[in-house]
Amino acid sequence: MIKKKVLCSSIVLSVMLLSKLYTSANSSSKKDPIRKALLEQVEKKKKAAAMTPEKQKKAYYNSIRFANKQLPLHKHTVETKFERYLATFSYRKQQSYEMHAKAAKHLPKIASILKSYGIPEDFKYVPLIESDMNPQITSHRGAGGYWQFMPATARLYGLKVGGKYDERKDLIKSTHAAAKYLKSLYKEFEDWTLVAAAYNVGGGSLKAAIRRQGTTDYYKLRLNQETGSYIYKLASVKQVIENPNKHGYKRYAKLDDKYQSVNEQNLL
Repeated sequence: MIKKKVLCSSIVLSVMLLSKLYTSANSSSKKDPIRKALLEQVEKKKKAAAMTPEKQKKAYYNSIRFANKQLPLHKHTVETKFERYLATFSYRKQQSYEMHAKAAKHLPKIASILKSYGIPEDFKYVPLIESDMNPQITSHRGAGGYWQFMPATARLYGLKVGGKYDERKDLIKSTHAAAKYLKSLYKEFEDWTLVAAAYNVGGGSLKAAIRRQGTTDYYKLRLNQETGSYIYKLASVKQVIENPNKHGYKRYAKLDDKYQSVNEQNLL
C-alpha cells in the first residue's frame, strides 16, 4: 500500500514538474518535435493521474452498446445484471479460449451476410449464445443448427429441414435465413433490442408481454429468465470478444482492445 502511494506521488510530482517546464512554450517551441513530444507526454500523464478506477469504469460502461444503442448501465439493476454476465464470460470464469477460436473462424462470414441485409453487426453474436457455434445442438423443443431455428420457422425462411439433410446446420444458408427473419422482426418492432428479444422468445410472445405490461422498454419488461437475460448475454459476449485483453483473454489480445482508455486496468 505504501509503495503504491509513493508511486502515485512520484507520478503526480513528475507531471507537475513537467507541466511547469513546458506549459510556457511559445509558438516557436511548438515547431520543435522534441518539445512537442514532451508536451504530449505531459498531457497523457495528466489524464492518467486523473483517471481513477471509478472514472475508468464509467467511461468504459458509457461506451457499451448493442446494435448501436447504449445499454442503460446508469441504472443499478441493469448494471448489476450486466456485470454478472460479463463476469460469467470472462476468462477468469471460462478458463478457455474456445469461444474466441470459434468467433475468429465464423464471425467474419456471419457479419458479412448480416451487413448485406442491413442487420446490425452485433447480431453476429447470436449463434454464440444460441448454439455455442455447434450446429449439432438440438433443443428439447426441436430448435436446431447454428441459429437454433424451429423447423417451421426454418422452412418459412427458405431452409430445407427433414430427411437426411438439415440446412439449419449449414452456416451460410442458415445465416441468410436468420437475416431475413431478423429483418421481418424489425418491421414489427422497429427496435433492434426488441428484435433480439423476439428472436429468442418469439414475436407473438413478446407482443403479448408488451401489451400486458404497457411498455416497450426491454429493461423494464418482465420476461422469462432466458429472454430477460438475452441482451445482457449478447452485450457481454461482444465485450469479451472485442476487448479480450480487458477481460483476461491474453492469447487473443491484440496490441489494442477495441475500447481503450488511458492507464486502464482490467476490470474483471
